[in-house]
Amino acid sequence: MTKKKHLHKHFFGFLIVFLVLQACEDKKEISSIDPISWESRQIAIPENDSLASGETYLSIYSEIYSQTEHITHDLTATISMRNTSREDTIYVERADYYATNGKLIRTYFDAPIFIAPLETIEIVIDETDRSGGTGANFVFDWQANLNATEPVFDAVMISTSGQQGLSFTTQGIRTK
Repeated sequence: MTKKKHLHKHFFGFLIVFLVLQACEDKKEISSIDPISWESRQIAIPENDSLASGETYLSIYSEIYSQTEHITHDLTATISMRNTSREDTIYVERADYYATNGKLIRTYFDAPIFIAPLETIEIVIDETDRSGGTGANFVFDWQANLNATEPVFDAVMISTSGQQGLSFTTQGIRTK
């Protein structure tokens, strides 16, 4: 065998091994578990302020039924926590994510965070994160100055496949 043929043989063997290894990507971690550093947003709620407390429920769909109850379509969900006040900071004490069966999936933070006037903070539930199911939801515990406007909690669910796209929104409702 000539030296040139020998090199070609090894090159093609190396190329095949390289392509196989590239095709075997590591399973990607779900980014929605820690999309931002919540610690950098933590704040001690001022004790001397008169604050109103509230709880808001927000429905989320990480998957929806398609064609029958046996076929589902995965969605990416963007959950927005919005401060609608021009002057006052609001405080979100907890953001709990629940599955269709009502079991807690995860708590995004359990120490108060601040949302500055007119600021929006988001949580993204990856399209590959199917843990919530067709009836997932969030419950937010929050505090705001008595005269401040209430925070808004809403979500946009989206998916695209080929030339088709699907998107819709949900809005939170105050439960306390």
